[in-house]
Amino acid sequence: MPMASSAISHFSSVSTSSLCFNFSTKLRHPTTLRQFPTHFTKSLTVSASTSTSLDYSTDKSSLSSKTSNWQWKFKDNSIKIHYEEHGNETNGPNKNILMMPTISDVSTVEEWRLVAKDIVQKSGDVNWRATIVDWPGLGFSDRPKLDYNADVMESFLVDFILDPNSPVNRMDLVIVGGGHAATIAIRAAKKGLVKPTAIAAVAPTWSGPLPIVFGRDSKTESRYELLRGTLRAPAVGWMMYNMLVSNKKSIQSQYKSHVYADSANVTPAIIENRYELTKQKGARYVPAAFLTGLLDPVKTREEFLQLFEGLDGKLPVLVVSTSGAPKRSKAEMEALREAKGVSKFVEVPGALLPHEEYPSLVAKELHSFLQDVI
Repeated sequence: MPMASSAISHFSSVSTSSLCFNFSTKLRHPTTLRQFPTHFTKSLTVSASTSTSLDYSTDKSSLSSKTSNWQWKFKDNSIKIHYEEHGNETNGPNKNILMMPTISDVSTVEEWRLVAKDIVQKSGDVNWRATIVDWPGLGFSDRPKLDYNADVMESFLVDFILDPNSPVNRMDLVIVGGGHAATIAIRAAKKGLVKPTAIAAVAPTWSGPLPIVFGRDSKTESRYELLRGTLRAPAVGWMMYNMLVSNKKSIQSQYKSHVYADSANVTPAIIENRYELTKQKGARYVPAAFLTGLLDPVKTREEFLQLFEGLDGKLPVLVVSTSGAPKRSKAEMEALREAKGVSKFVEVPGALLPHEEYPSLVAKELHSFLQDVI
C-alpha cells in the first residue's frame, strides 16, 4: 500500500514498505503439491521467468464482459458496490469464481481483470464465470465514512455471496483472493459463514504495515489510534493523506520497490490509474484502518495457520506464493508451505501483486487448480 513507507517514517523515522511489509528478498523454492482429493498426487515445480505485465489496451477477444453495481445494506447505510462479470458464452456446464482484490489504498477490480479473462476463455468441460468485486471503501465502490475493520469486510464478503439479489451464484463457487482478501475469505469459510467449493489464496497476508513492523502493545496501539483518527479527520486528514499517499511519486516508488517484482513493469499508465483511485471521495478511510491493523483478520502467525488448519479435509485450498515478496510477507507465505489445510502450494514470480504483474502465469496456476477441484 503506497501509504506505508511515508507513514512509518513519520511514525518513528523508520522506513518500510507499504502494501504490507518491507525489505524485498528473492527466494526460490520448488513448488510443493499437497494431497487433498485423490487426483492431487504429484509434486510440481513452477518455472516461469517470462515477464507478463499489465496491458490497458482494449481487449479484442470474444469474451462476454460487463460492469454493474450492487447495493450493500449495512446497518443504516446503502452502499453502491462496483463489480465486473466475465464469462464464456459457449454451451456447457457453468461454474463460478469470485475474485477479491488485495486490500490497499489502490485496490481495484482491474488487478484481476486479465486473470479472469484468461481463465474464462480457456476451453474445457466447464465454462467458468468470473465475478470481480471492489471492496466497500475501495476501487470504484462507494467510500462512506464507516468504522472499517476486519469484521466489516468479512460481513461484506458473506453478504455479497449469500444475498438473494447478489450477482454471484454461490453454487459451485470458488473464491480467489489476494493479500488480506484471501485471509478474510479463509476466516469466513472456517467459521462456516460461506461454503465455497475451494479457495485460492494469492500472496496471502494478515498484518497491516505498522503492526508487522512495530508489533502490538498498549503504547503502539495508542499511536495507531492517534494516526488513524488524524487520517479520518475532515481537514488535516486529507492533508496528511495527500502527503503520504495521494501523489504519483509515492505510488511509483512503492510499486517499483515491492508491489511489483520487476520495476520495468511499472508503467506510467498504471501509476496514473492508481493515482486517480486515491482521489476518490472518502478514499482515506479504508487505508487508515488497514495501515494501523484494523483490517487484520488475525493477530499472530499461529492464528493465521489455524485458519488454514480449520479447513483441512473440508475443501481444497491453493496457496500461491511469490519469489520476490518482501521479507516479512514472504516469511508468512512460506509458513504455509507445509501447513495443515493447504492442499496445494505453488510459487510464481512477483511480489505483492503477482496476479496483476504476471497475470498469465497466475491464471495458469489457478486454471490448473480449478481443473483439479471440479
